[in-house]
Amino acid sequence: MDVAVALLLTLFLGLIVRLVLFHPRNPNAPPCLRGWVPWFGAAFQFGAAPLEFIEQARIQYGQIFTVFALGNRYTFVTEEEGIQVFCTSKDADFEQAVQRSVQNAGKTFNFHRLYSMMKGKLSTSNLHLLSGTLCKELHEHMEYLGPEGNEELCDLVRHVMYPAVVNTLFGKGICPTSKNEIKEFEKHFQKYDEDFEYGSQMPECFMRLSVLVLLQVAFWTLAFVISQPSIYKIIMEDLVSVYGKAGKEKIDVSEDDLKKLPFIKWCILETIRLRAPGTITKKVINPIKIQNFIIPVGDMLMMSPYWLHRNPKYFPEPEMFKPDRWKEANLEKNAFLDGFMAFGVGTHQCPGRWLAIMEIHVLVVLFLYKYEFVLLDPVPKEVKYFYPMKCIALITSERRATHDQSFSVR
Repeated sequence: MDVAVALLLTLFLGLIVRLVLFHPRNPNAPPCLRGWVPWFGAAFQFGAAPLEFIEQARIQYGQIFTVFALGNRYTFVTEEEGIQVFCTSKDADFEQAVQRSVQNAGKTFNFHRLYSMMKGKLSTSNLHLLSGTLCKELHEHMEYLGPEGNEELCDLVRHVMYPAVVNTLFGKGICPTSKNEIKEFEKHFQKYDEDFEYGSQMPECFMRLSVLVLLQVAFWTLAFVISQPSIYKIIMEDLVSVYGKAGKEKIDVSEDDLKKLPFIKWCILETIRLRAPGTITKKVINPIKIQNFIIPVGDMLMMSPYWLHRNPKYFPEPEMFKPDRWKEANLEKNAFLDGFMAFGVGTHQCPGRWLAIMEIHVLVVLFLYKYEFVLLDPVPKEVKYFYPMKCIALITSERRATHDQSFSVR
């Protein structure tokens, strides 16, 4: 009896091993990285350094490849043809990709109507309705910073932007205003962001699409600008040409003023290019043909803005912070550079993208006009996520109209 049980168990385990390790490959499917552990697949290698893993897989397996991890198939497209299919195919669905990962989610049947409404309300033609309130709120919360001091740049941005943006969008009273209440509010908001269910089955850098992204872009824009004297100098000269010598107590930043300060907008977009999310995903709901491959139903179709933004075909010297490259974009007609996909694609493109850019634009204007910044830490050249593991310390001091308008960075 024991021998029979042992024999059956051996046969069963052998069958499992064969199915897992010697899975018959569909000749029309992209090459698949499966790993050796059942169900986990390549999750260990994938999760340890996902962005590097994606690039190494592209180099080794080509423009289209599949990664099997945690029981799911992630098929990546990295070049024009695959990206075009990702953007336009009706056989790949964003909502289905999201809903499975988010617990307690219900389908919104009026999604497209709601999206159109939000897109209209947050369009560039309506931003002037929010810019005045935003400027006032930013001034109010900048007062809490005092005239000078030592600060972490990420904290500096967060302390001002959290309450200002919430009050602008939802009105006074929703966001606490005292220092202690703001600190408690930020702690809860950070906890919410860290525990956000979406993306729970994927590496963190993939789906970190939350309120914090706005603050992170503002943080990195200031870090890039302050750390590069030539860029810092151009911006200060532009600000003086619009507002006069720095040191006035308060300035009103209008929509017309922002149009006179395009270089700051270029800096913001260049920052977004370099700090774009790891991937955007859709779920394959009908078989999709890309090149000679057939992507099966159920696969998660993946596109990486992070690596697309580092394609020298679209962005020469891709690792360099070069705001001038955005001079070629037709931003007056709300058109980005070719190859730029940080805000998503198609009907699921971020409806608040122009509002987010405007909010950061106003913040950068007010910060750089009011304060002189001296970095105490170098800006990390490479980071795994939006914020570096160690934040950047700096000295802040209010500018004075009677003082020389020079600045220093070290």
